[in-house]
Amino acid sequence: MKIVVLNWLDRENPQAGGAEVHLHEIFGRLVGWGHSVTLLCSAWPGSPRRTALDGIEVHRVGSRYTLSLVAPVYFRRRLRAERFDVVVEDLNKVPFFSPFWGTGTPVALIVHHLFGTAAFQEASLPVAAATWLLERPVPRVFRSVPTVAVSESTAEDLVRRGLPRSGIEIIPNGVDLEVLSPLVPEERFPEPTLLYLGRLKRYKHVDLLLRAISALVGRGTSCRLLVAGRGDDQPRLEALRASLGLENHVEFLGYVSDGEKAELLRKSWINLLMSVKEGWGISNLEAAACGTPTIASDVPGLRDSVVDGQTGFLVPHGDVEALSQRIEELLGDEETRTRLGTGARRFAEGFGWDASARAMEKFLQERVVDAPSPG
Repeated sequence: MKIVVLNWLDRENPQAGGAEVHLHEIFGRLVGWGHSVTLLCSAWPGSPRRTALDGIEVHRVGSRYTLSLVAPVYFRRRLRAERFDVVVEDLNKVPFFSPFWGTGTPVALIVHHLFGTAAFQEASLPVAAATWLLERPVPRVFRSVPTVAVSESTAEDLVRRGLPRSGIEIIPNGVDLEVLSPLVPEERFPEPTLLYLGRLKRYKHVDLLLRAISALVGRGTSCRLLVAGRGDDQPRLEALRASLGLENHVEFLGYVSDGEKAELLRKSWINLLMSVKEGWGISNLEAAACGTPTIASDVPGLRDSVVDGQTGFLVPHGDVEALSQRIEELLGDEETRTRLGTGARRFAEGFGWDASARAMEKFLQERVVDAPSPG
């Protein structure tokens, strides 16, 4: 197949996150299996406009705020002549509405999650309102488009919004089970260590973790929180750390390499994720592969990547007291941590990138490229 993918970012973009990991893990494998993949995404200051990543030909145009305007123009002028077999819209931010581009090429949709009203917790009022409004037409525009959801929660959200369930296939995220593997207990950090790994965005609610650490410290519980990642919420979080007097208990590590990420996931005692909503929560699965249990918010997406009581625990979103108590209980119970870690690894072994990529290959070939034309 000759495939063009539309996404806001590529994995080298400083703002890249789990959706970009998914894109490159899936479509990089498709390139390795003989398919041709082109990615159309946004540029950032100083980035080369053309590059190759994982065998994918990357075209960077516009910016994260102008891409939706310049992408269809660039496609018509520079890419349409390539005669692609399928256009894959990887919906992670604002929709491109590619069925309206008039390409004459079949379209497939991949959905990680839609923000809905959660956008107002993350962005300024004008940006949040624009995001919310642009999501509203998704069910009408993509109603007849074959769709991939990365989790059952995302599929349920799409159905509630009006997409037919028969047109949605669930293909979950994967994990590298060889790179991410458990250590023996003696090789973990000697001090009780909690980990947040991801972008520092408001909707991730890292502030809840800091407040939980403050409650634990106030009760005399020994622990530290490592915050790995970067994002525009970092100044607010650093100010909160200072106001809570947690300089000796919370460390901001900034960007970490893949090797450093693996080491943190393997050596930490508990992984934490308090997002208000996710498509999946890929860091939870990565922690599971390392035999590290997760405590997460009981919200869509995170319910898919954490099996409550088997791979970790879910707590009511926003309940700092419930979060701090669950952390305290798990830090003090090595037997339960070991049991959950074993269950987490067993759970992760059901999710490999090869299997997800093969499912995507079959979906695109059978349900899009080879499917009879409607009408």
